[in-house]
Order: sequence, then structure tokens, then C-alpha cells
Amino acid sequence: MKESKCPVPREQQPTNEFIELSKSIIFSWPKTKKSLIIVLIKIWLGAFVLFLVISSGSTYFKTSTLKYILLSLFSSLSIPTLLLIRLYLGWNHVFKRLNSEKVEYEESGWYDGQVWIKPLVLKEKESLIASIEVKPILKNLIQIFSIILALALSGILLFQYNNF
Repeated sequence: MKESKCPVPREQQPTNEFIELSKSIIFSWPKTKKSLIIVLIKIWLGAFVLFLVISSGSTYFKTSTLKYILLSLFSSLSIPTLLLIRLYLGWNHVFKRLNSEKVEYEESGWYDGQVWIKPLVLKEKESLIASIEVKPILKNLIQIFSIILALALSGILLFQYNNF
């Protein structure tokens, strides 16, 4: 955006928000599905070890090692889930701002919100960025979240209906 025509501060312009989010270490993970899955598995295994250590102090689990390990495995899914939710919220925010016809912005503080209507050329450019760059990221995040949700639900059902 040309700064002379656009009243929106540079850091609040949707295209620049997209670029900054893409450069971020954590938010750049979902750009490829494979790299995100690898990172989430590493985080899950790290959380599993942490949950094993935390659960080891329970006297209830001293009688059933299998329950102890499975509960730690399924409860450690909460950490990747929280990370996925944060990634989704960040990318979804940028997606909505890129697709919006208007840009809401703050000039100097929280009390002076303004609205700027995008010119047609800019709206088309940002809509293209949203559909080509951001939409596949959101789709990948939803797919991975669905897999984690299925794993968590299977863990809940396993503990609900089996006495081992």
C-alpha cells in the first residue's frame, strides 16, 4: 500500500501483518504440513515425558503401569492442541483482515478506532493472498486438529469402557 493514500499505520496493514506472521518462528511452522506434523510430534513426545514425570507421583498409578502410561500419552495431547489453537487463531485473524472490504485500525491508541475502505485493486490483491497462501494453512491446521481430536476421543473412550 502506498503510504500517502493509505491512512492505516504500516504495521496494521493486512498484507504487512501477513508478512510479519509468515516471518515468525512459530507461525511459519504450518506453511508446510509435514514440518508442522514433525514439530507437533516432537512437542507431544516432550509433553508426554513431562506428564509421565508429573503422574509418577500418584499412588493410584503405582498399581497400573499401563494406565499410567496411556493416561500420560493421551493427556499430553493437550499441549499440541493448545499450540494448534493459537496458530489457528493467528492465521484466521490475518485471513479475515485480508478478505475484509474494510480495514479497522488504531492511529495512536485504543480509543481512536478508524475504518478505511480498501480500494478494489488492493482488495483483489489481498483476497488472492488469503486464498492462495493463508487458506491452505488454515485447512492443514483444521485437519491436524481433527486427527488430534480423534486421538484424544479414542483415549477417553478407552478409559471409559475398559477396566485394565
